[in-house]
Amino acid sequence: MFEKIFHLKENHTDVKTEVMAGITTFMTMAYILAVNPSILSASGMDANAVLIATSLASFVGTALMALLANYPFALAPGMGLNAYFAYTVVLTMGYSWQLALMAVFVEGIIFIALSLTNVREGIFNAIPMTLKSAVSVGIGLFVAFVGLQNAKLIVNSDSTLVTYQHFKGETFSSVGVGAILALLGVAITAILLVKKVKGGILYGILITWVLGIVCELTGIYVPNPDAGMYTVIPTSFVSFDFSALGKTFGQVFKTDFSGVGILNFFAVMFSFLFVDLFDTLGTLIGVASKADMLDEEGKLPRIKGALLADSIATCAGAVLGTSTTTTFVESASGVTEGGRTGLTSMTTGILFLLAVVFSPLFLTIPSFATAPALIIVGFYMMGSAIKIDFSDPSEGIPAFLTILAMPTAYSISEGIAIGVISWTIVNVLTGKAKEKKISPLMYVLTVLFILKYVLL
Repeated sequence: MFEKIFHLKENHTDVKTEVMAGITTFMTMAYILAVNPSILSASGMDANAVLIATSLASFVGTALMALLANYPFALAPGMGLNAYFAYTVVLTMGYSWQLALMAVFVEGIIFIALSLTNVREGIFNAIPMTLKSAVSVGIGLFVAFVGLQNAKLIVNSDSTLVTYQHFKGETFSSVGVGAILALLGVAITAILLVKKVKGGILYGILITWVLGIVCELTGIYVPNPDAGMYTVIPTSFVSFDFSALGKTFGQVFKTDFSGVGILNFFAVMFSFLFVDLFDTLGTLIGVASKADMLDEEGKLPRIKGALLADSIATCAGAVLGTSTTTTFVESASGVTEGGRTGLTSMTTGILFLLAVVFSPLFLTIPSFATAPALIIVGFYMMGSAIKIDFSDPSEGIPAFLTILAMPTAYSISEGIAIGVISWTIVNVLTGKAKEKKISPLMYVLTVLFILKYVLL
């Protein structure tokens, strides 16, 4: 059955590899089950309802990715988009969370139309191969940076914006120990991978988690909720109370538009649309490059199904009660483990569905246990750098700016924007436009990106 649906032999993989990859992807994404409710509850939404909605939306999107595109990409409510939803649209602009959900829902409808009319596919294909390789590298650095932050190995600094963790002070027994365990996790994962242990990244997560449990039991690690460090020992394993979902399910259709100008609504909706569009394209480019799924022309076969799954998941998520559901860059962890088909994503999706019941267990996975996986994935994605011709400044400089912008601007879409603008301008002004065969769509994207910085 699996062979018939997912074409495992054709993709040079097997059931065990795909399932292990799917579990690995889920483990590196499981933090969204804790983070998304925390962020969206700031807008007045019920945290338990958001948790259930997050699990269900992730299952719907990831299962659709498996069935419509047969790719090992997983979906969940996107980081950054959820923060924009809660802190900007609701808390700063003063709109209701129901209206924010409506903006997400309308964005999803527009994306479905764009996916069916080949517009999103056209944008994907218009981006030159150099920038696609740069996007993969940039995402790798971005993911690794997120991992360093999740482990609290990299922290805020008043003087230098960021700095390394100082292993001293009152929070050493919580933050400091967690950071040390993350470093051990990186070392353990690296050793497993060097030894070519199948599932090395997943085992790295689990071993680091077990070490955390041992440290907490012996008093070496002391949970400190004020510092964002929680117990790593599960206190319960299952919960069958799903009644909270009623507080968000279908609320998108009860939006009160009184006092909200149509232009204001479309401004909010367009912001969701813009970031989601290029975050998704960037993730697809980066993860597909890592898995060698792009053809000789840099195109992704079956991309329409992938984009359609992403679009439908966004609408479903809004109805369930969560912010924009999008393709997750953490999918690269499963790809690194050998995942090549929809069986990987289906495994991840089923685990998200089970998370509705086993949420108390999954919520206990500490961020310092998943951080090593993200850091190692960053290393693997650096491999695409060898595909960039840095000896040609017209190729190398835009690629470098793309790579640089993603971790420093903390945004995949900003990296793409900087890359597109710089690549087009450099090649046009140096008379290389005909030689590089710049697509008309690249000119359109360049103008739109410039207008974004001018007007938004």
